[in-house]
Amino acid sequence: MKRLDGQVAIVTGASRGIGRAVAKELAEWGAAVVVNYYQSQEQAEQLVSDLTGQGARAIAVRAGVAHPDDVQAMVERALEEFGQIDILVNNAGVNRDRTLRRMSVEEWHEVINTDLNSAFYCTSAVLPHMIERNYGRIINMSSIIGQMGNAGQSNYAAAKAGLIAFTKSAAQELARYNITVNAMCPGFVETDMVIALSDEVKEALVSRIPLGRFGRPEEVAAFIRFLVTEGDWITGQQFNPNGGMYM
Repeated sequence: MKRLDGQVAIVTGASRGIGRAVAKELAEWGAAVVVNYYQSQEQAEQLVSDLTGQGARAIAVRAGVAHPDDVQAMVERALEEFGQIDILVNNAGVNRDRTLRRMSVEEWHEVINTDLNSAFYCTSAVLPHMIERNYGRIINMSSIIGQMGNAGQSNYAAAKAGLIAFTKSAAQELARYNITVNAMCPGFVETDMVIALSDEVKEALVSRIPLGRFGRPEEVAAFIRFLVTEGDWITGQQFNPNGGMYM
């Protein structure tokens, strides 16, 4: 399979969970990686230390992806360090779960801004550089919740569903520049959020997954790596690593 030597990737929300696994996977396949974080500085710097210790090129960049100025500064830092941007993984996100009756306006906007608007900010910031080089691979991290909905997550579901539609439209616009845009819609994966659930809730969730277990971040990361190395004729698609929970 193709390697990513000479390519540069920005992975947002890369200090933990799926983002961390994606950053590691892309680095292992040769890409230089911009490890974006907002609050988890220690974890981000440790990841960079691990990657550079293995011979990879990586830097940690603090940026709130819900803020366009932060995003622009992150892209400029990436260009200063590595000179180009080939891959963007819009992974950063938050959840503020609450029923509609109790959800505040602030909780709605925080999730929409961080999970959906950020993809527009980051994509817009890298596009001029990708178009100039006639190459780009963009992955938007949606969710199974954006496909099937979930009680108590109307803000999160709306943002993740919006990412799927954004992906399809962006893919149609950018294909002429050899830029592909795809969406990942993982099911329940062993991240901090899932691990923190009670045993009762985890058992109930697993019972709804035909393959009988949660996913692993590394499995999602390997899928993304496939798309950016082998997916030259794949764009505008949504991929569903979910153990069969939603078909």
